[in-house]
Amino acid sequence: MLVYFAYMVLRGSINEDQQGGRISAVYNIFAYPIMIALIYILSRMTDSLHPGNGGNPGFSTYDTDSRLLAVFYPAIIGWVLMSIWIMQLRLRIRKIQRRLNNFKLHGGL
Repeated sequence: MLVYFAYMVLRGSINEDQQGGRISAVYNIFAYPIMIALIYILSRMTDSLHPGNGGNPGFSTYDTDSRLLAVFYPAIIGWVLMSIWIMQLRLRIRKIQRRLNNFKLHGGL
């Protein structure tokens, strides 16, 4: 998350679009291998709660209890439905903005 937030701060801090895009692209070239190291390699080097390491079963049948699944799957469905709703709201707002811009361009009333 911090790597992504740093990218957003870097991208927003440069006023020129092309220069900001170039610098952000270079940042992403270096951030991608670092993220692989942080997520996949570093978490498996020591015993931890990360899946697949130190005796932790890692996404197998022993990983989640049935009581947890009774909450997990409805939560996933809820997040998906909420994201669809937010996407529809954004599309409606863009459609209204487009209509307002066309209305203003054609002289209004």
